[in-house]
Amino acid sequence: MSPIFVRPVREQLEHDRLIRFLQARYKRKFEAAINPGEDRTTPVKIGLGTFFPDLVLTAGKKLAGLVEVETGESVNNLEAMAQWVHFSRARVPFHLYVPVPGYDAARRLCASTGARPAEIWTYRPTMEGFDLVRIFHDASAASAPPAPKPPAKAPPVKAAPAVKNNGVAKPAPKTEKPKAEKPKPEKAAKPKAKAPVKTAKPAKKAAAKPARKR
Repeated sequence: MSPIFVRPVREQLEHDRLIRFLQARYKRKFEAAINPGEDRTTPVKIGLGTFFPDLVLTAGKKLAGLVEVETGESVNNLEAMAQWVHFSRARVPFHLYVPVPGYDAARRLCASTGARPAEIWTYRPTMEGFDLVRIFHDASAASAPPAPKPPAKAPPVKAAPAVKNNGVAKPAPKTEKPKAEKPKPEKAAKPKAKAPVKTAKPAKKAAAKPARKR
């Protein structure tokens, strides 16, 4: 049920008259069911909740669109949170109709609440019906937001191209990993040979020469 429990009688009559006026227009392309006033004849299931938009558009028994008509009193934050936000998540175009003076407020409410109508129309009552003007259109709002993309995978490492030699393709030479050099064990230092000690030879004794005779 809408948060606007009591709408002024004049606005309620204008609201219901516009609903029937739109029903005749949308019937050219869709089957249009309405929920005017306190009627709750055409429910719509959105998520876990059940709602009763002013117009429910179907094509071949398949939901094709939702239409909500607001008056000067119902363009407010409560209405936006209770209905506009949910209608934006129905995966079908959501059309919002507001009186001409309420357009700027409706745009601000959509921006602050995250509601995404596919179209926003303004209306002005005339002697023969209503003067309707489409002020805003967003084709991307007709469907649910896309799912987040998975993280990109790292590209595979490509092998080095083959090297051609005399027109014959040869596989690229493999690069060998440098081998770690093993430390060589240090050789134990050999003890230096001691120089032989020379022993002094005994001096030869001079032979006694015989004395010469005079």
